[in-house]
Amino acid sequence: MRNNAKKIILHIPHSSIKIPLKDGFIVNEEILENEILILTDWYTNDLFHAENQHRVITDFSRIFCDVERFSDDGEEIMAQFGMGALYEKTDSGEPLRIVSTELRERIIKEYYEPHHQKLTIAVEEQLYLFGDALILDCHSFPDIPLNRSLCKSPNRPDFNIGTDKFHTPDKLIETCFNFFKNTGYTIGIDVPYTGSIVPMKYYQKNKNIQSIMLEVNRKLYLKEDSNEPSDTYEQTRGVVQDFIGLISEWRIQSSPQYNFPKGIRPIY
Repeated sequence: MRNNAKKIILHIPHSSIKIPLKDGFIVNEEILENEILILTDWYTNDLFHAENQHRVITDFSRIFCDVERFSDDGEEIMAQFGMGALYEKTDSGEPLRIVSTELRERIIKEYYEPHHQKLTIAVEEQLYLFGDALILDCHSFPDIPLNRSLCKSPNRPDFNIGTDKFHTPDKLIETCFNFFKNTGYTIGIDVPYTGSIVPMKYYQKNKNIQSIMLEVNRKLYLKEDSNEPSDTYEQTRGVVQDFIGLISEWRIQSSPQYNFPKGIRPIY
């Protein structure tokens, strides 16, 4: 049965620590575990938990396959550092994995593309039912810039909103900015990270697909230099939950009028 409630789509790409296959990796377990420690968006699957929304969660580590990168290295800025869709170098620039043509094709076909298909289907369901869709791209980031971070500024905010000029309305940016301003947290707009995911099928083509990214500074919920929840974990989770509620309400209030297909009506 089709679930025809109006939902936002929570895209959670970097919370998993699973490496489905070790083919190509040339580092020992200690080095691999360290990369997982520093690069995983720890607990974002819990911080962004929302029963009444649609969640698309990547079930493998970004170190294995990063679904937020372009699959074509020629289009991906991080590929110059060996950290395109398939990471070949560590954050410190040391060799991590040798990716043959065959291995790349297999991982893209069996892991990368199915994930993006799930996201596209989630978007298309909302488009079919309501004429629009809203994606919240869910991330966290370290307080101290990683070696391969494009933004090296040490003065990082508590939260970061990432936007897309085509898919992120100014009113939505303003709403998000005011939310964090009123809670007393510092907020960066496209600092230190920019952009927000949209299925390539609709990227820069359909303004009814809106997208915004939220990045949570890990200092707000993790103990320093670890993946252990800190004493402020629940407080931070509460802020993120309130933000999800805000985004959901914003979509309901701002959605365009839509003539639903015969027999289809939204349920709130």
